[in-house]
Amino acid sequence: MFALTVVILLVCASIFVNGWTDAPNAIATVVSTRVLSPKAAVLLASVFNLIGVVMMGTAVANTTAKIVEIGTGQDALITLAAAQLSIVIWAVSAWRYGIPTSESHALVAGLMGAGISFKGLEAFNWNEFKKVLIGLVVATILGFISGFFMTRVVAFLFKGVNRSKANRFFSWGQVVSASLMALSHGAQDGQKFMGVFALALVVGGIYPPSENLVIPLWIMLLCSALMAIGTSIGGYKIIKTMGMDMVKIEKYQGFSAEIGASACMLGATVLGIPLSTTNAKASAIMGAAAARRISNVNWNVVKEMFVAWGLTFPACLILGYSMAKLFSFIFG
Repeated sequence: MFALTVVILLVCASIFVNGWTDAPNAIATVVSTRVLSPKAAVLLASVFNLIGVVMMGTAVANTTAKIVEIGTGQDALITLAAAQLSIVIWAVSAWRYGIPTSESHALVAGLMGAGISFKGLEAFNWNEFKKVLIGLVVATILGFISGFFMTRVVAFLFKGVNRSKANRFFSWGQVVSASLMALSHGAQDGQKFMGVFALALVVGGIYPPSENLVIPLWIMLLCSALMAIGTSIGGYKIIKTMGMDMVKIEKYQGFSAEIGASACMLGATVLGIPLSTTNAKASAIMGAAAARRISNVNWNVVKEMFVAWGLTFPACLILGYSMAKLFSFIFG
């Protein structure tokens, strides 16, 4: 029971950290275009993250829970604990330097590293892992393309409209698109962590095992609340990097980026494909900025972000492996 308690506390910490360091990505553009203040945007994100977690089903949660075969009993609990601790360490380290990183990739890599420590490569469920790879491509490439083309389409449609009228429209439009973005974040990242939470209760003997995870409403509400609390504390460093340092965009571009990224994320959620909300939003913002002028993108900041994304998998895999060995020693 002690090991299960540790796992649950670490899962809660991961969800809180996700809301604190990752959810701000969803509101970066609405702050950078000065449509909303950081406090108002964080409140908006908190509410719609919660709605996204509760509304959007459990397909992504089931995919996440099946990526690694963790077995049963003490070893399974150690695997989950190690993965969650690796997420917290990596996310907080990246946040300290204001670098947006993907908790989705950190979760998968942490689970893989911890699984390897017990069962080697046999721990991988390659069919489910393929969905993660698809999500990586969808988030990065389609995110950029959707942001780019949405911006071009919107610019064409509003070509003859008075600038002040257009700005008023997109001020309201960005509130709607930012809400949709936050809802999409809750649907994606909330589901991933709900899956781990429910899996911990199954391997801990609280719930019976089943082919597909059944996620009780109380887990949905708890995950929603933890993510909302984390978001409400805010991650202004991440907002500044994503929405101010990386690009120069106007309101119509922020609207276009959010609509494009949300479409990618919600489509993936329905199909049960876990993807990185950070990658999707950042790529869409880059696409929206580049649609007007390539020089509007600060490629030095983009390079730093890609380096951080590239390091996430190996770093969290190693952390997951190391933490699993440490917990095996502690609980062994």
